[in-house]
Amino acid sequence: MAGFLVRLLINALGLWVAASVVPGVAFDGTGTLLLAALLMGVVNALIRPIVIVLTLPLTIVTLGVFLLVVNAAMFALVAWMLPGFSVEGFFSALFGWLIVSIVSWIASWFIGPKGRYEIMIVERRVR
Repeated sequence: MAGFLVRLLINALGLWVAASVVPGVAFDGTGTLLLAALLMGVVNALIRPIVIVLTLPLTIVTLGVFLLVVNAAMFALVAWMLPGFSVEGFFSALFGWLIVSIVSWIASWFIGPKGRYEIMIVERRVR
């Protein structure tokens, strides 16, 4: 449960950074931000895999570039479903998704699968 909450907060942090950096991405308040983070997790877990399978031929033809469109569409879908979250256009959705992904990726370096801060220690033993 703690891992889920930490991932939710990381996603919310990414959305906040995206709203701060990308013009065209905006939130009404903190509650909307947390709800958007939760909804983004649900959309990415349930709807995105189906869309990826349905668009697989187009993704193969474009050598994977179409996945950028799919990811931007999932970001825009969350904005469409949530009244307090707005995305102005395709490039705002694309760059917003990119910022959220980068923030999540960087946070994943420090947060383990159980949601705790982990340090990996490597020891060299001389025989």
